[in-house]
Amino acid sequence: MTGLSREAAIVGIGATDFSKDSGRSELRLAAEAVTAALADAGLTPADVDGLTTFTMDTNTQAAVARAAGIPSLKFFSNIPFGGGAAAATVQQAAMAVATGVADVVVAYRAFNERSGNRFGQFATHLATGNPSSSGVDNGFSYTHGLGTPAAQVAMVARRYMHVYGARSEDFGRIAVADRKHAAVNPAAHFYGKPITLEEHQASRWIAEPLHLLDCCQETDGGVAIVVTSAERAKDLPNKPALIAGAAQGSGADQYVMTSYYRDGMSGLPEMKLVGDQLWAQSGLRPEDMQAGILYDHFTPFVLMQLEELGFCGRGEAKDFIADGAIEIGGRLPLNTHGGQLGEAYIHGMNGIAEGVRQIRGTSVNQVEGLENIVVTAGTGVPTSGLVLTTN
Repeated sequence: MTGLSREAAIVGIGATDFSKDSGRSELRLAAEAVTAALADAGLTPADVDGLTTFTMDTNTQAAVARAAGIPSLKFFSNIPFGGGAAAATVQQAAMAVATGVADVVVAYRAFNERSGNRFGQFATHLATGNPSSSGVDNGFSYTHGLGTPAAQVAMVARRYMHVYGARSEDFGRIAVADRKHAAVNPAAHFYGKPITLEEHQASRWIAEPLHLLDCCQETDGGVAIVVTSAERAKDLPNKPALIAGAAQGSGADQYVMTSYYRDGMSGLPEMKLVGDQLWAQSGLRPEDMQAGILYDHFTPFVLMQLEELGFCGRGEAKDFIADGAIEIGGRLPLNTHGGQLGEAYIHGMNGIAEGVRQIRGTSVNQVEGLENIVVTAGTGVPTSGLVLTTN
């Protein structure tokens, strides 16, 4: 066990409602989520001296502090790469707390991603008039029709199928499990709406081999996570989720969604880098996890994450998930809140909140006897992850 392991804990979680049209500004969503998380933690705005978020969030830390009544800040940071930043915001908060830079740090993410700026649409402005390295990269891929995340992921998914013999039905089992879990989660958009594998297969193509039901939702909403020291957490009302591991990773020849120039192109090496750090920091192994929250913006990347994190060998994820293994009662329940396919797409932050609920024992799909859970952030981009534990 090294570094910040178990020095900090998540003590509060808060969220807005998840919708397709929030009717509020993104700043209001952020303030609502932060306020709810502090109330859950038994803390006040005056206790907070740090805020961290995504580079893509439109709400600056100063604006959120004003809106939530936080008087002053000693620490603030922004993590890049979209959904890959989710767990990294908690890592930054834990580092600040563990080193004494701040006492209470809130990580937040809020957006109107369905009623406002929709990330799943073809955005030509990213490739034109953008004199940055990302603009250059996009300027090449966009002209070949790869201008949406689904189209970009489809390239890797097709190669994975070719190399390892995975089928669309294997991807569909991820969607079916997520929607089964979402169906009993009142906060989920697809509450009461499970799907069958046949329905997955019948859903329309978005970018072959990805069906509509292989792709996550677009959601308006916000989520906030409160982090403080493990020592202070003992005096707060909720059972703390100790941060046993927190890591970031960017792999060799890394691009943002278009890492097509690697030797393999059938995996996610940046997630292996994250996993190796998580196991080293926490002193735990994949077999010590009773559940996982694996970032599920697209189903094929969930299979690849299982392999990169060491739950199974290369090409074996399709067999690992068979026979209900990732559902409640299986060997490794995944995305017990419904994931981004079933609950909401809040760039992975709602997944971190579900990891905390599993540690507390308050999930709607509680895993019996859970002590440890792994949580990952966005894939296809530089990414991050967490191991949360009860002890």
